[in-house]
Order: sequence, then C-alpha cells, then structure tokens
Amino acid sequence: MEKKVITMTKEMILESEKYFRIKLINSLAGIRQASLIGTKSKDGQENLAIFNSVIHLGANPPLFGFISRPDVVERDTLENIKESGTYTINLIDKKFVKEAHQTSARYPKNVSEFDAVGFTPEYVGTIFPPFVKEAEIKIQMKLEQILNIEINHTILVIGSIESVQIPENRLAEDGLVKPENLLLSGGLDAYYSSQFLEQMPYAKP
Repeated sequence: MEKKVITMTKEMILESEKYFRIKLINSLAGIRQASLIGTKSKDGQENLAIFNSVIHLGANPPLFGFISRPDVVERDTLENIKESGTYTINLIDKKFVKEAHQTSARYPKNVSEFDAVGFTPEYVGTIFPPFVKEAEIKIQMKLEQILNIEINHTILVIGSIESVQIPENRLAEDGLVKPENLLLSGGLDAYYSSQFLEQMPYAKP
C-alpha cells in the first residue's frame, strides 16, 4: 500500500493557521537538545527559560549560539544577558519534562521561574547567573556577540563556553558527551529522550 504524500507549497504554509504553521516548521527542523538558560538581572531577579535552538558554532574558541525571538515584547532572558554579559546553559534529565516545559510560560518579570516550576537555583563561586541544581550538565557562558537577523527579526545570541560541569560517567575518554536520558525537544510542546546507536570511525575517502 502506497503512503499518501502531502505536498505543501510555501504559499500554502504561509496561508495556514498560525499555530499549525509554527508547530509544523518548528518540528520539521528535527529533534534538538532542550536547554534551560539561566540568567539574572542587575537587580538580582532570577530567570529560567527553555530553548531548543542552542547550536554548536565552533570549538576553538568554544562557541554556542541560540535564537531569541524578536524583542518587540519583553524578553527577560535576552535583556538579562545584555545587562550582565553572562548566562548558563543547563541540560536536564527527561524526568523533568513537565517542569522544563513550564518555564516557557510567560511569567511576570518579578516572578522567578525557578520558584514557579520547582527547580533549584545553584550558584558556583563568583559566577553571576544561577545554574539549575537538578541539571545533569551545566555550562557557564559569556556573551560574545548579538546578531540581528533581518529577514524575520529574530536574534542570534553567540556566547563562549567558560566552564563545563559534567558527571564523569557522561564523558568518554575521547571527549564524547553521552546524552542518554537527557531531555530533547521536537517542537514547541513535543519532547523525546535520546538513544545511543553507534559511534563511527572518522570518515576518509
């Protein structure tokens, strides 16, 4: 039995219902790591938000980027990063899926998502923003560059990795990070966990 194939042109996609379109394109991009980004305002207000757009930009220097939606409304994560120049990226176990998803809710600026959803802020040394105590892997980031993407007014935030906290059993001798059971995201509200298949040798012709 042949599979039924749906063909959607760009025009059809643009004319589709708003939330259908958003979910379609977001999930079409594939399953990505769910990252909790921790920040703090200059007034000491903690903030935590889930992102599935964190990407590797290079290893020397070690750079990650993530996409922030247009700042036409208040974006606490982006504003806090601009103020302090630093933030944390926290990777969590799949068992925290409900708490992680709840950080996407638009709480008032004076409400800490840590308190609202039940995560614990953790401070390490003199690092300004909080980590998520429950996170399996914790990454300290320093803001390096903010790029405005003109075509849709989204914002690419680029940061350098200043330090990484990772359980010994999640780090292989060759540097491979083992993501088993970490929370993954396949859209705005769909979540998955990872499963190891195989580590392949370096490919040569």
